[in-house]
Formats: sequence, structure tokens, C-alpha cells
Amino acid sequence: MSIKKGKFFPYGIHPEGRKELTSELPIEIMPLPSKVYLSMSQHIGAPAMPTVAKGDVVKKGQLIGKENGAVSANVYSSVSGTVFGVEEIINALGQKQTYVIIETDGSNEEALFESVKDFEPTTLIERIRLAGIVGLGGAGFPTAVKLSPKTQLDTLIINGAECEPYLNCDYRLMLERTEDIYKGIKHVAKALKLNNVIIGIEENKPLAIKAFEKFSDINIVVLKKQYPMGSEKHLIYCTTGRKVPVGKMPFDVGVCVQNIKTMIACYEAIELNKPLTETVMTVSGNGVTEPKNLKVALGTPLTDVLNYCGGLKDNAVKLVAGGPMMGKALIGLNHYVRKTDSGVLALINGETDTDAPTNCINCAKCARNCPMRLMPMYIESFALADDYTNAEKYGAMNCLECGSCAFNCPAKRPLVQSISMAKAKIREMKKNGK
Repeated sequence: MSIKKGKFFPYGIHPEGRKELTSELPIEIMPLPSKVYLSMSQHIGAPAMPTVAKGDVVKKGQLIGKENGAVSANVYSSVSGTVFGVEEIINALGQKQTYVIIETDGSNEEALFESVKDFEPTTLIERIRLAGIVGLGGAGFPTAVKLSPKTQLDTLIINGAECEPYLNCDYRLMLERTEDIYKGIKHVAKALKLNNVIIGIEENKPLAIKAFEKFSDINIVVLKKQYPMGSEKHLIYCTTGRKVPVGKMPFDVGVCVQNIKTMIACYEAIELNKPLTETVMTVSGNGVTEPKNLKVALGTPLTDVLNYCGGLKDNAVKLVAGGPMMGKALIGLNHYVRKTDSGVLALINGETDTDAPTNCINCAKCARNCPMRLMPMYIESFALADDYTNAEKYGAMNCLECGSCAFNCPAKRPLVQSISMAKAKIREMKKNGK
């Protein structure tokens, strides 16, 4: 085991952490709701195909959505009960998705996998695939695909940065479930056939750093408190010094990056024979009565989560799924906990800005702070003019959508939304051969 300081990267931003609202609060297990709403699209790739119908009786851990293609993931019931329906719902993110709705019976009867017969790499990857595990840091890429690179890797990096303000779910897990994280790491390292494991943790989490010091076969890199330190490319550079070229992926430089929660899910699938049916999330912001860190059944309605936290305060002006930088604003309360949810924030004026945007003043703050060295003001301008060819030329597809540009914009321009729209249009053009 070694402990060293991470390399410095010169850009990015330093928003207020606001971690103190929940950093000292242990994870609570939230009671099961009366109904869960389980989306078939909780991952990058093709939606899962429902395998149940209205009236079916299911157990917790029973398959209700089967993966559909090479990049997809299984979905399992998070409760025991009866299928209320399989419906198309437009959720509070504005997305139309297929949901399996299950009425909880309260028994919590559970279906488990058979025990793993051997611990060979192919067996471990297959169990992770079967369990429906995806990247739980927010991206949602199927983990089994990530563990099957075409070339041999040499380094596994565990992302313990958790650089988003407010969020503390990974931090609490590093303190409360250190051994389980370690076991998950060892299984994933074996699946990748490598020995070099690094965990990167920001310097503002000294207790988490201390928790992993006892493991002689994990190297700890102490990272500067900086946003977006948790971005894969920046984490790889700060922990190894390797640069991922534009258009390339971590495996192109011999690296696989995994999230803290994903390691626990892998441990539970391999050693406890459990599919992915729950997640840990932070409920925070000064617009919620009692901020908490919660273990929540997937599909739990947001209204149940907020009620368990004492409800919203009258001065709450915005709800966000995820952190304030990369999270998505919700247009209503019909949001249902997904695999990739790391938090829900209820923000008040002063924590978020509700002023209307004004014209760009050409100050270039967005460009000076962009961790990818892009010029967001130009990309937004091209996007608004439907000039997606030039938006791509100026690097739209390399944008992390980290929000550093919008955070610093004095005109409050919705830069991330414009760039995200441009990326979607560029992908559509390429798909159509334009």
C-alpha cells in the first residue's frame, strides 16, 4: 500500500461543497413504499424488455426486465408483491419510458441466485451481467461490458472523489462498508486479470482515506478538492499521469474506472447472490426538512422519499435528481428512484439561481474554466443557430456536461443544455448518414 498526492490539473472550478448537511449522518434504511415504479431504461443502451404482466406475483430479486442487446441491463423487482401494470409514463425528467409498477405485499420474500461455483474471470463477469449491475456513479454503462475490454488492462481505478457538492452517499459507504467495497474491488480486479488497484479520494475526506489505509494491496491517491475531479479522464490523469486522447476511452490507456457503489453491488452479486435492487442516495438541500443519507428500494416514488425526510419546505424552488452540477432539474414529483440516482436535492434561492438568462457578454469565463479546454460560448451559439457541423468542429462531442461553464457564466446562459442538445443532434445526423 502506498499513499501519494494526485497530479494537478489547472482548470475546473471550486464550488462550495455544502457537504456538511449530511456528511455526519449514517445511512438509514428507508421503509418500503406501497408501490414501486421500475423503469426499463435505467442504463445506457437499449431498454430492458418487460418479462411480467399485470397480475403476476413477484418476489424481491425476481427478473422483471430482460436485457435487450449487447449494451443493456437486466432489471429486477425491488419488492415482493403483485404487478399493478406495465405502462408508458412521462417522468419528471421529461422522458417517456416503460415502467413495471408493483404493489408491495410487505412480506419482502426474496429470490436469490445460485451460489457462484468458481471465481474465474468469466464467471465473475457473467454474474455481474446477470445481476443487472451498471455504473452507479451516474453514467449507467453496463458494468459487464466495461469489464470485457478487447485489450488487456493494467490498472483498476476506484473513484472515491465524489466531487459534486451536497452528495455524501459514496463517502458514507466508504466509512460504513469499507470491507464490502474492498471485497468488490478484489472480485473486479480478478475479473480484469490485474493486480494494480488505485483508489482516488479527495483530500476533504480524511476519514475515508484512513479507512482504506489498512489494505496493503490498494494504492491510495489523495486528490485535490476540485471539480470535476470525479470525471474519468481527469481522475485517470491525476492518479496515473496518463492522458486519454480525444475520442479515446480509458481502456485505450490500459485503465478501467469504477465507482464505490458499483463495487458494493458487485460484492453482493458475487458473494451474497443478490441482483441490484436498491441504491444509496443523499437527500439534501435547504429546501428539505430533514436531509438524510438513505438506502432506498429502486422504483421508490420521489414523494415517498421526500415525505420520509420531513417533506419540502415552503421556500424550496427547485428539485434536482443528482448533484447540482451534473444533475437534472425535475419538472414535477413523478420521479422514481433509479439505479444511477446518487441524490435528490431540494434547493432554495441562494443555492440555485432562478433568474432568466441574458445575452452573452463575451467575458470568456466559460472557456477559461472548461476542464476540456473547449469554448462553450461558440458551441452554444452554433447550437442555437442549428449549425451542428460547426458545433462538432468546436468540440461539442468532447464536452463532459460537467456544468463548470454555466456555473461561472455571469449572463446565466444555459450552456450545458445547449451543448447537450447539439450532441444529440450530431448523433442523430451521424445515425442518418448526414
